[in-house]
Amino acid sequence: MFIVLLKYIKPLSAVDEFIQEHTEFLDKHYKRKEIVFSGRREPRTGGIMLVNLNDADAVKEMIAEDPFYKNDIAEYDIIKFTPTKYDEAFSSFINN
Repeated sequence: MFIVLLKYIKPLSAVDEFIQEHTEFLDKHYKRKEIVFSGRREPRTGGIMLVNLNDADAVKEMIAEDPFYKNDIAEYDIIKFTPTKYDEAFSSFINN
């Protein structure tokens, strides 16, 4: 599992120009059960995604599809972690 932190490197006007395409990118990966949650950072300096994949290369391939990546809107910090303690409601997202 990975936490992906996005940091905008372009003005919000550029972010807003690609937000619809970014939302479509997210929707595609939600349908594949690859993203557990996503959202804006506060203040609006980027975003956060929880990605339910086991391989960093697969995460990088997924990110390469993101319009924010393709158009140099954001930088990405990929953090791999293994949930060892979690609420029972979260257990369906844990890959065993």
